[in-house]
Order: sequence, then C-alpha cells, then structure tokens
Amino acid sequence: MSEGTRITVGVGSRRDPKLAAVRGALQRLAPLDRRLASAEIAARDVASVAPAMPLCIDELAEGARARAHAVLERLAAEGTPASLGVGLEGGLEVRGTGRERRAFLMAWAYVTDGRRGALGCGGGLELPQAIVEEVVDQGVELSQAIDRFAGETDVRSRQGAWGVLTRGLVRRSESFEMALLNALAPFYNPESYPY
Repeated sequence: MSEGTRITVGVGSRRDPKLAAVRGALQRLAPLDRRLASAEIAARDVASVAPAMPLCIDELAEGARARAHAVLERLAAEGTPASLGVGLEGGLEVRGTGRERRAFLMAWAYVTDGRRGALGCGGGLELPQAIVEEVVDQGVELSQAIDRFAGETDVRSRQGAWGVLTRGLVRRSESFEMALLNALAPFYNPESYPY
C-alpha cells in the first residue's frame, strides 16, 4: 500500500459478519495508516469459487485465496480496481478418527495486492460431537446444522456458530477479524516481512 493513494478493499463476500470483520480490522489498523479508516469496501459475492463446506485447513486456505483473487478480478473487470483483495473462509479442521475424532471450527483469511499474498487464521473452536456427526458424516452444511442446534434461523448471518457455542463471547465476525489482522501483517508491518 503506497502512501497517498486511496485504498479500496475488495471483499469476496457480502455476508454481514465478514464485512463487519473487514471494517473492524481496518479501524484497528487506522492508527498505522489513516487511509485505512476511510478505505472503500467493495463487496462482491464470489462464493462459487470456494468449497461449500471446507473440512480441512488446505480447503479453508484455498477457499480464502480463491475468494481474494476472484474479487480482485471481478472489480478489475468492472473498472473498479482494488488496492487489496480479501477472502474470508470458515469451515472445519477434522482431526482423528472414530472416538478420537475432533472437529474445530476455524476462520481463515487471505489478503493479496495482486502481487503478493498472505494467510491468517482466527483460531479454532471445538464443535460438539452431534454437530460433527451431522456435518462430517451426513454432509449437512454447518449453517443448517447450527440453525437446528440453536433452534434459530440464519445464525451464520449474525453471531454464527462461534456465538452460539461461546454464549456470545466470540462472534463469527470477531473470528474473521482476527484472521484478517493476521493475514494483513505483512502489509502493515513490511519491515518484518520483506519480499
């Protein structure tokens, strides 16, 4: 991000928790670069480039990367080039088998300026076995499983599974915000990440 240029951040999703994460991360980084506080956010739905329900870190990382590149391409085709492309992807990391199997809900971010890119993770939250069985064994999308589990509708557009399982202490947007701050580190701290 060169000094003096307006910053447009392309986001590969229109979901409110993901957009809240981007706004939150930009506000937190504003003391390092005032332009970030007023950055334009250009959100586009590019979900078709990502897996519907990632079940491992490789799929999460690839989904985030694909979203970031797809939104940069879409914006360039529209004549609205972005300074950064952001892809945010949520899903599971499944470990072990049988009684030892555990699944962790994770949030991943990928940021690119078109030349370089970086990944970041927003932590992991172990899922209850009932949800793991429904999602991993039965192929139900997590959004549907968590709606049933919580007895609510469209949980992922609000607090997400994170909010349901932590009693509101960690919301979906916060997990994505942490992932994004981590992915942005090479961009706001270039001295530590020379390319």
